[in-house]
Amino acid sequence: MSDKTKFELEFVIQSSPQMLYQYLATPSGLSEWFADNVNSRGEIFSFIWDGSEEEAKMLKRKSDEFVKFAWEESDDDTYFEMKIIVDEITKDVSLFITDFADEDEIDEAKMLWENQVSDLKQVLGSK
Repeated sequence: MSDKTKFELEFVIQSSPQMLYQYLATPSGLSEWFADNVNSRGEIFSFIWDGSEEEAKMLKRKSDEFVKFAWEESDDDTYFEMKIIVDEITKDVSLFITDFADEDEIDEAKMLWENQVSDLKQVLGSK
């Protein structure tokens, strides 16, 4: 088991689940907001930031619902997941993020996600 701590974030996104999913599950969609560039070979996605590259394996995906990745370099059972939740009554669309970080880096990791999702909202034209 890992010594990292699991954390979750929720963001309301004004988008259809279908459109949002394209930005979560495709290299072209992810490179619009998550990384400078994203390439994939099958299940392996290469995320490039400022010239450095990290690879993640797509563990699971369900169309218009969620994607789950694990960083190749981590030797534990951590992952990050982006799940689309639609409220049955209001039809509001939320993006649920599950990720792991060291205890002393959780605030920083949450802030990073908040910045990334802010970029995603801009790309989607969501508030």
